[in-house]
Amino acid sequence: MKEFLKLIRWKNLIIVMLTMILIRYAVIEPLISRIGVTLLNNPAQEVPMRLQFQWYNFAVLVLSTLLITAGGYVINDYFDIKTDLINKGKAIVGTRIPRQKAMMWHNILNAAGVAGGYYVSWRAGYFWLGTIFLVVSGLLYFYSASYKRQFLIGNVVVALMTAMVPLLVVIYDWPALYMHYSIFAVNIPDYNIIFYWAGGFAIFAFLTTLTREIIKDIEDFDGDIAYGRNTVPVVIGVLSAKIVALSLIVITIALLYLTWYLFINDLITVSYLSVAIVLPLLIVVYKVFTSQSRKQMHDASSLMKVVMLTGILYSVVVKIILTWNLF
Repeated sequence: MKEFLKLIRWKNLIIVMLTMILIRYAVIEPLISRIGVTLLNNPAQEVPMRLQFQWYNFAVLVLSTLLITAGGYVINDYFDIKTDLINKGKAIVGTRIPRQKAMMWHNILNAAGVAGGYYVSWRAGYFWLGTIFLVVSGLLYFYSASYKRQFLIGNVVVALMTAMVPLLVVIYDWPALYMHYSIFAVNIPDYNIIFYWAGGFAIFAFLTTLTREIIKDIEDFDGDIAYGRNTVPVVIGVLSAKIVALSLIVITIALLYLTWYLFINDLITVSYLSVAIVLPLLIVVYKVFTSQSRKQMHDASSLMKVVMLTGILYSVVVKIILTWNLF
């Protein structure tokens, strides 16, 4: 069981689950509760909007996402046995877990995830949305089998898949909101704001994931070049790859402050961004450009994961600000 949990990256799965729960209950729910709506059965009183997608259907959505993600981790280790032995000095698949058993788990996890995705899509009223899970499952397989060996393509695929996590919450909550209030409300309310907020978290997830993937490629340079992988540092050189990572961090920081200045503009947010996100990012820059060993690059990669976590934890700050009217 211990090796299986390592194989599916249980810590990363917790972050995925936490992301979806916080986006729904710390961002979307408090945001729509500030939108007043007049119902047909009580036209004299305006009431706050409420989530309409049942919690148990949302739980299936989260579980399906976790299953697909876990399947992606399994197949990634399946195809990375040789490079992991060079880069990490060990590999789970092929040593502690047989290759056939790993492939079996990959098939089970993906089948269950896709089935759950179609089920929750049917419950949301749009069965075809389940195709998202089927496509993501296929992309994760081809990422491990092929895309990650190609210049930049694999990095972008992983970043896009990560960005999909907060967006999935809105994609499945929106139909229930629309169907309910289009029937029971006097006028259909404007709740596009939930797309803007989820989109902001998605863009942050994309940029930080892409940055971390490039840093990890620098970390795994020896194994990748030994097996002819055309990763960013192999193709353009380690120094140029570091410059790309720096550029992405600069873009991330600039977008954070620009978004704060144009749309939020409160002291709590800028303080949190500066201390919990921007400062660690600056430390990452320092570590990347002063690193002389694989371990130092690994430290930078680990710190990027912390930044991704503090980024999603900003949703808690959002809930506090909205609940206590601190903006």
